[in-house]
Amino acid sequence: MTRNLVKTLLLVSILSGPGAIAASCAEPATRLNRSPNIVLFLVDDMGWIDPACYGNPFHETPNIDRLARQGMRFTDAYAACPVCSPTRASIMTGRYPATVNLTDFIPGHWRPWEKLAVPKFNQELPYSEVTIAEALKPAGYVSAAFGKWHLGGATHNPDSQGFDEMLVTGGRHFFPNFRTTPPEEIEDGAYLADVLTDHAEKFIEKHRDEPFLLYLPHYAVHIPLEAKQELITKYEQKQPKPPGRVNNPVYAAMVEHIDQSLGRIMAKLDELQLADDTLLVFFSDNGGLYQRFDKQGGPVMVNMPLRDEKGSLHEGGIREPLIVRWPGHVPAGAECHVPVSSVDLLPTFVELAGPETKSALTNRLDGVSLVPLLTQRGELSARSLFWHYPHYHHTTPAGAIRKGDLKLIEYFDDGHVELYDLKRDLSEKHNLAAERPEVAKALQQELAAWRDRVGANMPTPNRDYDPEKASQWKQRPRQQRAPQKRRAVGAAKS
Repeated sequence: MTRNLVKTLLLVSILSGPGAIAASCAEPATRLNRSPNIVLFLVDDMGWIDPACYGNPFHETPNIDRLARQGMRFTDAYAACPVCSPTRASIMTGRYPATVNLTDFIPGHWRPWEKLAVPKFNQELPYSEVTIAEALKPAGYVSAAFGKWHLGGATHNPDSQGFDEMLVTGGRHFFPNFRTTPPEEIEDGAYLADVLTDHAEKFIEKHRDEPFLLYLPHYAVHIPLEAKQELITKYEQKQPKPPGRVNNPVYAAMVEHIDQSLGRIMAKLDELQLADDTLLVFFSDNGGLYQRFDKQGGPVMVNMPLRDEKGSLHEGGIREPLIVRWPGHVPAGAECHVPVSSVDLLPTFVELAGPETKSALTNRLDGVSLVPLLTQRGELSARSLFWHYPHYHHTTPAGAIRKGDLKLIEYFDDGHVELYDLKRDLSEKHNLAAERPEVAKALQQELAAWRDRVGANMPTPNRDYDPEKASQWKQRPRQQRAPQKRRAVGAAKS
């Protein structure tokens, strides 16, 4: 039996299952006239503060800024994990990384002599998970993924996860140091962001007369830093250089390359008169990187006023720029301060695509639809947001919960907790755990209860613990695999 047939049967079984509709995706006040095209523009490692419209005084992002003027800018949007693969899994499925048991980037870092032995995790997005592309297919959407997938190897590429067209890329930003699947001849000296945007424009033109899902996950602004020399020179010469920041000219040029790509997508939608019929989402997969985990290479950027960076559960590792535009439905120039997560994207798309998809998935999602916020026709029910990162990176294994303005981080190696009031202390400088022990305890208990509910795998004491070698890094052996979790509807087999 083929993979795609198995997944089709799985989707049909969910569609026909009982209790499909949940309160988390309530009916909008009025039925929208047309299901919109969906463009999900994902940046790799872009920090919350990187676009000019989020306060960066050095980077120039005119197209991102224009998108914010034309749509809704979220101030408290989060990635479900401080590294890429888990967040991408949460985007694809609407489920937390802990639920999917994909909790670190693939294949993951490894400290074999640390205090804790980190749990094994899925090295690919399981076939049993229904992706955005599969969820929207019953509503007639054609789909494409062009760029960084990072959810499994050749057997788990987008074409095995419901996407009709794909170009998967990896490696560096300039040819000949990046490769494509399927193999494609690339002009010598081509910039990867340009190649991906070329494919995206052609896809939009080809499918202009039918509803489409375009997933454009760029490799930039991830290291290694590489950009076109003319833009690097521009930022080398740019004055003044804001004090207290990194102001890396190559990184700034990469940010502008991303902005140029977005501008091309916006222009193509305008040219084909599709802008009013398209939900355009701009997002990042985790916080910005200050410096490599092993301290090789110089500083890349700084997330201030947020604390820390990619790989950390402080705000610098998980708070992201999120902008959503849909003319006539999402008010132009709007700003939303409600905490939202990457797990909310799929439920939102499902809501807008129509009942064929919504009823299929709402009983098994961790996220909720953001349609009430986007249309300003309602509010979200009170809820907590959760993170589970039981791995070593720029921090030790930890979990976190945000409830209202309060956020608690729990570290698994020694059990200590940090409590912050993000409304008054965005930079997380003042740990309130000792001052408000009852609040800290309640949040810690809620976090533990959530881990039990989703079956989160926890680190365990390491029998090979060696304090003298604990800080040494190794690449996780690729042959390690975690068994796929069973689901209520039954696990699909490849």
